[in-house]
Amino acid sequence: MPVTPESAERVALVTGGARGIGAATVAELLRRGYAVTALDVASGADVPAGLGYPLATPHDLAAVAALDSDRVLCLAGDVRDCEALDMAVNSTLDRFGRLDAVIAAAGVVVGGRPQWETPDEHLRTLFAINVEGVWNTAAATIPTLLSQPDPSGCRFVAVTSTAGERGLRNLTGYAASKHAVIGIVRGLAADLAGTGVCATAVAPGSTRTAMLSATADLYGTTPAEIAARQALGRLIEPEEVAEVIALCCSPAGAALNGGVVRTDGGFTA
Repeated sequence: MPVTPESAERVALVTGGARGIGAATVAELLRRGYAVTALDVASGADVPAGLGYPLATPHDLAAVAALDSDRVLCLAGDVRDCEALDMAVNSTLDRFGRLDAVIAAAGVVVGGRPQWETPDEHLRTLFAINVEGVWNTAAATIPTLLSQPDPSGCRFVAVTSTAGERGLRNLTGYAASKHAVIGIVRGLAADLAGTGVCATAVAPGSTRTAMLSATADLYGTTPAEIAARQALGRLIEPEEVAEVIALCCSPAGAALNGGVVRTDGGFTA
């Protein structure tokens, strides 16, 4: 049965929703009864400077749409584009009638050189997508979360990284961008005090994604060898991170407000 404003219990918007942790989050939220808008660039856009792997494709986005034709709205859009984000919010409201949770999962990794050899254009790529993308997503969605009938159940969740709390060799720009994501979340939590809307960061470790494969290539190693440094001793699956994100999105996630929830398999233990 098609989802209507009256039948949707909770509605989420996921950026970077075409693959990896973003796509797994869409699937997990569907499993929990949400209707979901998945936004990803997925348009054959030019690869940003320094990126050593392809962006999500229209085929990736179509696969997410096929999860549930009634409860998934898939949109092509870039988190660097504020108009695209505004369109995503408006389309979500038009389709589902409300918005309860926002997951800023879009992100990229660029690196492989020490800080003093990192090209300016590589840093611009990282900050435009990883930092400004989260900033833009919050700016486009928080007013709508605040306007909901019961904002105390509304959540903003940003996906950061273990690199958001420590340095990684030859990934200084990436680490700086992910530190900034945590700063945005903490600032949001302070700004939202008393509103009921909560902001949380989720920091994955070595997760089986295209981004981790690209990171392994930068180090001349494999994802499995990187994951062996985690106390868990194996790769984390995107679905495992998605379950934690879903908890943060739920009304029960209020106590996590302003926090960094580590899903790193013990990497920072």
